[in-house]
Amino acid sequence: MQETTPLVVGIDVGGTKTHLRARAGDALIADHVRTSSGWRPHDPVAAAGWLAALVADALPRGSRPSALAVGGHACETPRQCAQLRTALQLHFDAPALVVGDAELLVPAAGLDKGVGLVAGTGSVAVGRLPDGTPVQVGGWGAALGDEGGSAGLVREAARAVWAAHDLGEEPDALARGLLDAFQVAEVPALGAALESAQDISAQRGRHAPVVFAAAEAGSPLARAVIDEGGRSLAALVGQLASRGVPVDDVVVAGSTILAQSVLYEAFAAALADCAPGATPRPLEVPPVDGAVALARSLV
Repeated sequence: MQETTPLVVGIDVGGTKTHLRARAGDALIADHVRTSSGWRPHDPVAAAGWLAALVADALPRGSRPSALAVGGHACETPRQCAQLRTALQLHFDAPALVVGDAELLVPAAGLDKGVGLVAGTGSVAVGRLPDGTPVQVGGWGAALGDEGGSAGLVREAARAVWAAHDLGEEPDALARGLLDAFQVAEVPALGAALESAQDISAQRGRHAPVVFAAAEAGSPLARAVIDEGGRSLAALVGQLASRGVPVDDVVVAGSTILAQSVLYEAFAAALADCAPGATPRPLEVPPVDGAVALARSLV
């Protein structure tokens, strides 16, 4: 590597795992994946220290980044991102940028504008106004929102099963699957089981396969929950469009929507109704590539 070749570092801090990738020109210098344990985005000093330690562990000894870009899970406002960027630059004598992790999707896809939509454990959509102002919709967490994400789907599935129970209907494949997953004997016990979770996003979200299995087994309730999840995700894009965000390209990522074609198809069908002309594009590369692209834009 020539000394004049800038070393750029991109970091994707997800809710579960963190991916760091460093490049100098076309050369891959580091490609490091670890858990996101200890990530505290609402404490900028602690988060900056966590990132600095990550960079020190991942890069070859003596390497110094020429630029650094971070897409951080739960970095939800421009003010929060700016505070973390300021704290981060106490560790690095180099340009730095911090954005929410969903903002990595558009540059990862090689686009300069569009919408990033994530439906994994949670759900969120982000874009930018023509003047560059960032706009985020969704991302409210499993207690209040995250419709179309795995945790939201399980919550809505439990609501549908309980509503059917109140109408006197016999448990169908969805109800039986949830009872087995939460290890309870009857539908009324599902409420307490869902409320007792300490980490509601993770503990609810891991049962999402039950919803898709029930739909495949012919449960109308499960299929209705999935279809509504797809409409909710499309509605996020519609909200961005109504606020003036260009939505011609919608880059889609997330472990739930990309792994479950029935949800992706429900989303794509609803998108055609609420945002005509918008084109969904499944992300085919790791989101960290978007962080690397943003870091390169700084040098």
